[in-house]
Amino acid sequence: MTPYEKLKLTRQNGRPTGVAFINGIIDDRIELHGDRRYAEDAAIISGIGSLDGMPVTYIAIEKGVDLATRMKTNFGCPKPEGYRKALRLMKQAEKFGRPVVCFVDTSGAYPGAEAEERGQGEAIAENIIEMLGLKTPTISVVIGEGGSGGALALCSSDRVYMMENAVYSVISPEGCASILWKDASRAEDAAQCLRITADDMKNFGVAETIIPENYEDFAATCAVIKQNLKDDLNELLKKDTDTLLEERYLRFRKFGIYEENGETHGTVAYAL
Repeated sequence: MTPYEKLKLTRQNGRPTGVAFINGIIDDRIELHGDRRYAEDAAIISGIGSLDGMPVTYIAIEKGVDLATRMKTNFGCPKPEGYRKALRLMKQAEKFGRPVVCFVDTSGAYPGAEAEERGQGEAIAENIIEMLGLKTPTISVVIGEGGSGGALALCSSDRVYMMENAVYSVISPEGCASILWKDASRAEDAAQCLRITADDMKNFGVAETIIPENYEDFAATCAVIKQNLKDDLNELLKKDTDTLLEERYLRFRKFGIYEENGETHGTVAYAL
């Protein structure tokens, strides 16, 4: 499939959403609500549970499965209070030594005026910087679309998994085509240039693991994700805090190309 075909697949009706993955992977769930500042945001589902007996904090972006739930969740576009709720849960996880597992599926953060008034950009930036310094293991799973800063706010993790047909990009192909060529109909060309697929992300080092999709046997797909999570979290939990943070820092430091003291560092980033 082409990158644009994969993007369309992530937007198809019937594709499992964040709630489905939580139900299939996390046991003994207790959902927690609200950011303690403004309101509850249904686009972010979060709480505590267990991964085969291991206590974890789970956070997922939920797109909804029908018109009513999609309207309620803003079609998977979180507002500032959603990101602040996620951060509240992550800081709580840090306090009690619980790993954090995020399930990401969004075309981007909610773009409405009220979100901007309540500090959308600041909320996303705060999540990114706090996740980078979080003193507990974090793993993010891109289950569909990973769009712009709205996805990065929950993907600044020790490990990133991607479903095999998921996509991850700094901007939607439609938005990119509108900016570069003033023609949103060239979204397919933009998707090809942006290098948005799971294979691209693994080649760049942005994602570590690609999960095969088998939605005819969703339980088997969840079992694969669960096993990967257990293996990686057990490995990460053995690291002392300084090592965990240093390795996370180095993971993000290698993205792109930069020069320091006359030497070139990093990996090749995608370019148009």
